[in-house]
Amino acid sequence: MSTRADKTTAAEAQIDTPREAQQRKDSYDPGKFERPSVTVDVVILTVRERRLEVMLVRRRHWPFEGMWAIPGGFIAPNESLEDSARRELREETSVSDVYLEQLYPFGDPGRDPRTRVITVVYYALLRADQLHLRAGDDASDAQWFPAYGHPSLAFDHDQILDYTRQRLRSKLEYTTIGYQLLAPAFTLSELQEVYEAILNRPLDKRNFRKKVLSTGILEQLPETRKAGQHRPAALYRFNPKADK
Repeated sequence: MSTRADKTTAAEAQIDTPREAQQRKDSYDPGKFERPSVTVDVVILTVRERRLEVMLVRRRHWPFEGMWAIPGGFIAPNESLEDSARRELREETSVSDVYLEQLYPFGDPGRDPRTRVITVVYYALLRADQLHLRAGDDASDAQWFPAYGHPSLAFDHDQILDYTRQRLRSKLEYTTIGYQLLAPAFTLSELQEVYEAILNRPLDKRNFRKKVLSTGILEQLPETRKAGQHRPAALYRFNPKADK
């Protein structure tokens, strides 16, 4: 049963007319509020020579001039967070069609000496055949470094990279994210190398293969690949149907 309180009229609710709404909008002053700057940082990772590597840029300007950092920049007013991340990725690597995932926001008030800056971190996974480097406008150099054993980084980027490694290791346990770092066709040895690079430790070959093959997410191909003096190795591909 409705009560008098339930039957609120438009006048009682003080619903603005279009003219009143426009007047309220015109009188609103966003300058009354302090607004932090927002950046996007992109942790770009790959596996080369059996190790996980991260792309770093050397800063050209203050603050932290000359130090290595994770590539990133301020977002444009008309950009979404992901659009900004993909732009940064293109500027640094010339590629955009890669795995990209939002990681976490970092907003400690003292993380940037210039002003109050909140950054939203993404990470991108590139196959070895996708590697291209070019330093952005605010960087003097760009290089690949071991993700475990990199130089000291600017801002709070050591913390960001550590968090990224933790997330990636964790996702290996319950997702197929490791396959993003492989060519469409790969050997079991190549797959194991990716896992070992991310985990930063060796894995038992027999147990690894038994566990991976038991999941049913791999499909063996009729082709083989010969490496060195060893006998040809069977090739596999990720079975997308197994991930549904």
